[in-house]
Amino acid sequence: MAKGKASGYALTKSDAKIVLGMLARGDRDHDIAGHFGVNQGRIADVKAGKFGTLEAAPAEDLPPKGPPGIKGRRLRIAAGQAVSALQKGDLPSAMAALQDGVKRYDANET
Repeated sequence: MAKGKASGYALTKSDAKIVLGMLARGDRDHDIAGHFGVNQGRIADVKAGKFGTLEAAPAEDLPPKGPPGIKGRRLRIAAGQAVSALQKGDLPSAMAALQDGVKRYDANET
């Protein structure tokens, strides 16, 4: 069986600190990998110390908790609603859709 094409994304030491923070917060390896666009093996590398001895990023530097795929789909729906409202000249509805989408995207989920 052929291997899939590599994503081209690589974790940096700065990313590894965020990974450690997310792990300390209790995020699932799968969700962390999805956030960075890498496979779970790269998260295992961080856990194994392959980026050296690093401190975890503080909570205020972490992305929202929860699977990024679902969050991305929700944000895409909100963006579509905003575009539709803008096409109708309804700026308040467009702003409301975008603000709601960003709020839902930034919410921590378990």
